[in-house]
Amino acid sequence: MTHTRPRHVLSAPRAHAGFTLIEIMIAVVILGILVSISLPFYEGYITEARIDTAIKDIRQMEVILNDRFTDNDPPATLAAAGISLTDPWGNPYRYLWLRNNPAPGLNGARRRDKSMNPVNTDYDLYSMGADGLTAAQFTAGKARDDVVRANDGDFVGLAEDH
Repeated sequence: MTHTRPRHVLSAPRAHAGFTLIEIMIAVVILGILVSISLPFYEGYITEARIDTAIKDIRQMEVILNDRFTDNDPPATLAAAGISLTDPWGNPYRYLWLRNNPAPGLNGARRRDKSMNPVNTDYDLYSMGADGLTAAQFTAGKARDDVVRANDGDFVGLAEDH
């Protein structure tokens, strides 16, 4: 009688499956490098998306404000015009009626360009940007990231780009 061995005994030994610790460490290092390279691009993309959203919001509010006011009866606040938006950074949008406004101290509140000229004659409408801070003059450090409406609506964008 012939005795046969089971097939698995006759087979060649199998190599162990799996990764070594060094291979896993190399993969983690490569992954870390890729994340550190891509993170600034992602943050830049998020910042640009927020700026674009603020520009669109300001354009939409501009349409509403232009439809709802006359020179003699402008809305005193955005809420009076039925607008309750906050900017992409969670801050309220700023609005200041300028034309025929007898409010004391108004000249100090007007937004101004690098030559200290007022940027609007009708109203100022802007977001304070990512830092949540602002200043009247666009070239001030606190105002450079503001998203502003200027030239009576001909420009909407970053204050530093005006």
